[in-house]
Amino acid sequence: MKTVFALVDCNNFYASCEKLFRPDLKNTPVVVLSNNDGCIVARSKEVKTLGIKMGVPMFQVQDEIRKHGVVCFSSNYALYADLSNRVMTILEEEAPQLEVYSIDEAFMDLTGVDHVTDLLVFGKQVKAKVDKWTGITVGVGIGPTKTLAKLANHAAKKYPATGSVVDLMDPDRQKRLLALVDVSDVWGVGRRTTARLNARKIYTALDLANANPKSMRGEFSVVLERTIEELNGVSCLDLETVKPAKQQIICSRSFGHKVTDKQELGEAIAKYTTRAAEKLRGEKRLCRVVSVFIRTSPFIPNEPQYSKILSAELPNPTQDTRDLLEVAKAIFDYIYRSGFRYAKGGVILSDFYEYGAFQEDLFRPSSGKRHSKSLMKVVDQINHSGLGNVFFASQGVSPQWSMKREHLSPAYTTRWRDLPKVW
Repeated sequence: MKTVFALVDCNNFYASCEKLFRPDLKNTPVVVLSNNDGCIVARSKEVKTLGIKMGVPMFQVQDEIRKHGVVCFSSNYALYADLSNRVMTILEEEAPQLEVYSIDEAFMDLTGVDHVTDLLVFGKQVKAKVDKWTGITVGVGIGPTKTLAKLANHAAKKYPATGSVVDLMDPDRQKRLLALVDVSDVWGVGRRTTARLNARKIYTALDLANANPKSMRGEFSVVLERTIEELNGVSCLDLETVKPAKQQIICSRSFGHKVTDKQELGEAIAKYTTRAAEKLRGEKRLCRVVSVFIRTSPFIPNEPQYSKILSAELPNPTQDTRDLLEVAKAIFDYIYRSGFRYAKGGVILSDFYEYGAFQEDLFRPSSGKRHSKSLMKVVDQINHSGLGNVFFASQGVSPQWSMKREHLSPAYTTRWRDLPKVW
């Protein structure tokens, strides 16, 4: 049976989430900013029309923002995650199998669906249902491989006449679209690979599809060989319904202001350690290696610069926040230098193990903190319940280093007091 994939992609997702509860902004240009309100990380279609680029620092486009009345929002990831979950729940009901590829994209396995309904009709039904139930507009691309489904979705966004749904199962349609698409827009082809392909007179997706896969594997990689096969309708990439286990957990943020006080910086490191430990327990893993880094801002000229990262290994893997805080503090004390204005710090956990699947250090057995797993579980439950917040004293009581989020929208869907009011 021929495989059929669909890629469902939310349009301008972060900006759409912000507009969803602000109908007064329906036709208003909207941007979403990165941590500390530094750069533009999402744009509404009106902003794209204005030509304001993705990733540009805010201070560089302040005049354009004011001139065109662009409304800015700080990143509100709680809102985006909740709306994403609602979209993915609907998609799960519509397809036999689903791979959540990112917060705003998912692959559906539609193999066999074409025996009972027209794929284009099915795609439009999915789009209409998501639109109606969540208010988030999506594009749907359908193809015999994941790469072609991705290209079909690209066409669904680019050509309004498609109604945001494109069925690319027909080989003739595939070739017509491939001839129109720049090779840089093919899934998995990055900027450097594009430059190397252009040097070989490969400019379009069709040029790449016509290349010899074995020869390209020798010159580039097995990944590009698979991409060529996928462009020719040969499915090489299966749906990943089980998320691969994380190899690393990183918690870091730029500070809301430059930090010069050691205690203040240490509290930030403690906070990131606590958050990383919480994520570690969410993955049901233990970790052995802790890394801490701090640095000044390289973008401020004429200021003394300092950047340092250091790792330490625990005698035995742990999931206990107290163990991780102890190691992180020792590293921080070692790498900290006074006299600098610190802009960023973070914690990295790595070298993960499953519970019970590791060899204890013969000479330094586990510390054996009593009821460690149960205690951490209770702490996480309290913090996730929304009924209270438990934290470690080393995090500080009133952090002054927190991110700048001057344009943060309410938590419309996850906090009772922020529920929208209708009069």
